[in-house]
Amino acid sequence: MCAKLFFRVTLLAACASLCSAFAAPPGDGIFFDDFSHASLQALTAQGWTIRHAAGHPGIAGAQWGPNSIALVPDSRQPGNQLLRLRASTDGTPEGTSQAQICQVRKYFEGTYAARIRFSDEPVSGVDGDVVVQSFYLVSPLKHDFDPEFSEVDWEYLPNGGWGDPTTRLYGITWQTVRVDPWQAHNQAHQEFRSVAGWHMLMMQIKDGKTLHWLDGVEVATHGGRNYPVVPMSLNFNLWFSPGGLLPVSKTVRTYEQDVDWVLHVKDQLLTPAQMTSQVQFLRAAGQTSIDTIPLAKPPLKSACDF
Repeated sequence: MCAKLFFRVTLLAACASLCSAFAAPPGDGIFFDDFSHASLQALTAQGWTIRHAAGHPGIAGAQWGPNSIALVPDSRQPGNQLLRLRASTDGTPEGTSQAQICQVRKYFEGTYAARIRFSDEPVSGVDGDVVVQSFYLVSPLKHDFDPEFSEVDWEYLPNGGWGDPTTRLYGITWQTVRVDPWQAHNQAHQEFRSVAGWHMLMMQIKDGKTLHWLDGVEVATHGGRNYPVVPMSLNFNLWFSPGGLLPVSKTVRTYEQDVDWVLHVKDQLLTPAQMTSQVQFLRAAGQTSIDTIPLAKPPLKSACDF
């Protein structure tokens, strides 16, 4: 009897400790997904769109959609499931497939975090294509240098690219851009090293500043003209940079990016430890997918094509 009582008291104390770490009550202004869905149909029923539309970014004429998104068992954690993005190419546009998954366009200020596995090499084929692995927020670009364009992102380039062969991770906050010919206005932080493997990436957007965090360490603060001005969609994608493909080959090169979970707490600035505690609490409570972020008023078009 005493042992049972001790266990209950210990459990309640642990729950209280977790709850005290939250800047917002669980379920209040929260989006969370740990990708434990039974199928891709169940995934899309939770507001995710798997991209099929052609267009920027990546290789003109490439496919989006077919076999690019999967839910797979976590080989290192039995019982856990991952979202997997897969992109492949034989060096031709028609032989190239890229991956993108998007949430509804309703996200603005607050804290965002995701646990992501980046990779330096393809799972099949020779290495060397300029591939981009991303976690980001973005609004539509209605025209060149659109003043309402907003984007905050993480982008990993294991094989370099964009005029620099160095392996690096970008943390970027955008003001606006013209795609063709390319001219961008943004602030960028770069980590010049490999980040292959699992990492927690975080973005804080509040009070005119965006902060980028990598594995619990603040690495960049942006703001001023680059601060977002409109609601954005939440996205992951995996794509090839134009001009960065290896020569055409009969052997297909396939790259993968995995996501364990993603969490957003609206209008609150949470620390990395608080975000991790939030995820642990929600999972322990059996909550695998939550969305209490209200739609924009009026609701905004949420095309998954950028």
